[in-house]
Amino acid sequence: MNSANLIISGRYLLAEAGQAAFENYGIAIAGDTIAAVAPTDELRARYPKARHLHTDNGLVMPGLVNAHTHAAMSLFRGLADDLPLMTWLHDHIFPAEQRLTGEMVYWGTLLSCAEMIRSGTTSFCDMYLFARDVARAADAAGMRAWLGEVFFDFPSPSHGDEAAGLVYLDEMFDEYREHPRIRVTVNPHSVYTCAPDLLTRLFAVAGREQALYHIHLSETVSEVATCRERYGLTPVAHLEHLGLLAANVHAAHCVQLTKDEIALMAERRVGIAHCLQSNLKLASGIAPTPRLLAANAKVALGTDGSASNNDVDMFSEMTSVALTHKGIHLDPTILPAATVLAMATKGGARALNAEAAIGSLHAGKRADCIVVDLSASRLTPLYNLSSQLVYAAQGDDVRHTIIGGQLVMRDRKILSFDEDEAKAKVREFARLIHVGR
Repeated sequence: MNSANLIISGRYLLAEAGQAAFENYGIAIAGDTIAAVAPTDELRARYPKARHLHTDNGLVMPGLVNAHTHAAMSLFRGLADDLPLMTWLHDHIFPAEQRLTGEMVYWGTLLSCAEMIRSGTTSFCDMYLFARDVARAADAAGMRAWLGEVFFDFPSPSHGDEAAGLVYLDEMFDEYREHPRIRVTVNPHSVYTCAPDLLTRLFAVAGREQALYHIHLSETVSEVATCRERYGLTPVAHLEHLGLLAANVHAAHCVQLTKDEIALMAERRVGIAHCLQSNLKLASGIAPTPRLLAANAKVALGTDGSASNNDVDMFSEMTSVALTHKGIHLDPTILPAATVLAMATKGGARALNAEAAIGSLHAGKRADCIVVDLSASRLTPLYNLSSQLVYAAQGDDVRHTIIGGQLVMRDRKILSFDEDEAKAKVREFARLIHVGR
């Protein structure tokens, strides 16, 4: 077979987190798919007509998967910090979101796409308003995305009432059904902003479309208390009672879980996005991630939005996850670097039910990879690759980003869109948002 059009190679190749790296290896790409993983010389001989991007001291590895974010919330970065979640959300974020437009969301999402591409993220799972504009931005950036319109009991600044929102959602499914990189999701905001009937109706839509059902779940003590007060059950038990815990559910946060709920989430094959930095900043607590992993739950990492993190850098998130759990458990062996790296790659793919396509570099999978430049002083010397990536590497060490076989960043320059234009637009919108406060 002589159909590969691009070869990506480096000093090392890590095909899958937890496995040994290969030296002087690369991947051959045909269209959007990995055609072969082999020694670089062998690939060059097999595919002599393919373009070849080689990085002398580079590591070729799977792209990172950001399993939960609100990309357009880069518009609100630093707007309301150092506040409890409910105060932050109801007194600051919800009012600010009333002033949003589709164009604001488009450019805010593009700015987050620039951050993600620059720091090695190739796939993200998003929940936000004006989701068509989120999709438009993800498409323009060349990113792989799971995304959809968020639903509440109250009218949305984007789609209005529930009936209009369901029409909007159906139109999104029709528009992106055949898209190679974008999958539409069904997104009830949470159990405290969505009544049982709405949660159930949206679950039926997700089933009909074979889509992810993406929801914030058991994030805070107050959320659990509110749910108990209204329904006599915890948020997880509430969804279970409604028949809404299933393998297509993708639950963000999952901080406040009981022992039985951990087992139930694993049994129901629910995807879980661990968003440590956001949970720390909002003082929501820390998810029982080691126990979830021990139960074989599908656990991934997410940054949450830039209004509550305040970035979307998955390398930073990995470092925080590895260190924080060691500190709170007083156990330096808990969540070793290889485990955390797996959560950010193949764990993200597994949580999104996409492990057959992304999360590792094997022939037949989508060609989503990054090249990390290992020449920085902080990455010298190199004894253990996983440790170096989790404890020392930074997002700025990513040199090239390839998504679906397309170079979207080469030598730190984003190729798919004008990053400076996105920054200028967001600065302009920030003035409008600030004046409206």
